[in-house]
Amino acid sequence: MASFSRRKFLITAAGTAAGTAFLAACGGQKSTTKSEISPTGSASNEVKGAILGFIALTDSAPLIIAKEKGLFAKHGMPEVKLLKQTSWAATRDNLELGSGGGGIDGCHILSPMPYLLTAGKITKSKQPLPMYILARLNLQGQAISASKALLDAKLTVNNKEGLAKGASSLGRKLKAAVTFPGGNHDLWMRYWMSANGIDPNKDADLVVVPPPQMVANMQTGTMDLFCVGEPWNQRLVNKKLGYTATQTGEIWNKHPEKSFAMRADWVDKNPNASVALLKAVQEAQIWCENPANLDEMCQILAQDKYIKAKVEDIKPRLTGTVDYGDGRIVKDSPYKMLFWSDNASFPFKSHDTWFVTEDMRWGYLPANTDTTALVNKVNRSDLWKTAAKALGQEQAIPASDSRGKETFFDGVVFDPENPKAYLDALKIKALA
Repeated sequence: MASFSRRKFLITAAGTAAGTAFLAACGGQKSTTKSEISPTGSASNEVKGAILGFIALTDSAPLIIAKEKGLFAKHGMPEVKLLKQTSWAATRDNLELGSGGGGIDGCHILSPMPYLLTAGKITKSKQPLPMYILARLNLQGQAISASKALLDAKLTVNNKEGLAKGASSLGRKLKAAVTFPGGNHDLWMRYWMSANGIDPNKDADLVVVPPPQMVANMQTGTMDLFCVGEPWNQRLVNKKLGYTATQTGEIWNKHPEKSFAMRADWVDKNPNASVALLKAVQEAQIWCENPANLDEMCQILAQDKYIKAKVEDIKPRLTGTVDYGDGRIVKDSPYKMLFWSDNASFPFKSHDTWFVTEDMRWGYLPANTDTTALVNKVNRSDLWKTAAKALGQEQAIPASDSRGKETFFDGVVFDPENPKAYLDALKIKALA
């Protein structure tokens, strides 16, 4: 298993067998079918609101904009509340509580987390908490940052010699921060390290740090690397505390990022309200990607109640202007955050298959996990399509739930039709 420090390892990826709890999670929860959903998803909403969580990250924008621009209310959900979460661990705990227990019904979330929750691998009770992914919130828009101590290593997306040199110069294991074990940033960091010849379990010390605390921890010298979403990589550069080694889009072009997920029991109880929420989020994603709205969006996100950051930390990378902090400056970067274009909102099952496979690779899910069953249980692309049709966005619905084969920066190809072959071929892994 991973070498997270005991002080900062907030959760465990306990369990080395699929177990009856996992099987129950895959087969014991009733799914909402299209026939049960109102065509509009608003006129007959079962409830008028829900409690949704978010983390202070730029990619939480669709939920924030849906609230601020009255889109939840427009679609018959005027009582939606947004609650800022201090960490992904807090998000996990509040999902387990549910709104009835003082927690939340759904949230802006790391895409692998609903799978880990559904499998019962990260809940405090160790029992499955069935979740549904309703939409992807964005593509790309994350980065791996390095401290000034590694400036001479000239770290980039593909520099084995530089990473080896940097690690050697420290005289100890690399200390790398990620936001949640088994989550997006953990997987980007691990993939990047492994592809550059560093075993993240043996040659590095991975620790968990909440996104808003990344820069402060780098400033105190407690880490060498971190992987997080924006605006925290930009802030690090603005404060001249480090540099961006690579944008995550360089690792995997147009990769899936955060998701909009709800507790499965809430969706099953409130199918029309769920579609109404989805319509509001989709409409917000379209709004977020309109360049005419960029300045207003940044002003909204910058508020203390949301990201609590300066506009100059948030805005540049949304426009594709990337100052890496090491002399590299790129404009019109193809790796900027996308909210709607290139099917950014659609939750491809093929992408979730990769997340599940990588969590198997690093021991967060059992090696014998039924990937197809788990993805089909959690991913509700059917609800996304219903909402898109109700919005008049039929043209945005992909022809398939699979985006097909994906190619990473190191030439490795992931075929969602054969994830086992991908997993078997990986040289560095730690299967449970």
